[in-house]
Amino acid sequence: MKIVISFLYLLFLSSYSNASGLNVYGLGVYDLICDTKDDPTVDFRYERRFDNSILDIGPEEDNFFFLKPFVGFEYTGDNASYVLTGIYLEDNVGQLFKGKKNKAIFTPSFGIGYYDDGSGKKLGNDIQFRTSLELSYELSNKNRIGFSLSHISNANLGNKNPGVETFSILYQIPY
Repeated sequence: MKIVISFLYLLFLSSYSNASGLNVYGLGVYDLICDTKDDPTVDFRYERRFDNSILDIGPEEDNFFFLKPFVGFEYTGDNASYVLTGIYLEDNVGQLFKGKKNKAIFTPSFGIGYYDDGSGKKLGNDIQFRTSLELSYELSNKNRIGFSLSHISNANLGNKNPGVETFSILYQIPY
């Protein structure tokens, strides 16, 4: 119940009236690089990405510097759960490398949240940080399909910090 209340609270804090953005659904492999006795398991992910910029740190013509908020939830096959909020930025890959837009989108993100290990991997602390790199392709109906590689870690806040990597396939629907 604490996780549900935390998620709703984070959603409330990060939302804006009349917001637009993306609903992101993911299915992946949790603990992709196993360095312990724990086996990899399935990872389910949901994120709500808001299109409202919370910080503009670059020139107006380059949207790479517009930081935007997100909230999310991850749940694994080992009953581990992770509720988080953070920031992301998007850049069109074609515009980034060739100066001309195409349908490929690069999205790095950083988040912080509450982790409950359930019967899964013990990450050493309830507070965890997640960094992600994502590449997606925009379909003709404006939905996107892509993949991401994420790392979750407590940044040495606990006595141990094993970390975990997740590889996910994502489907994104604008709202």
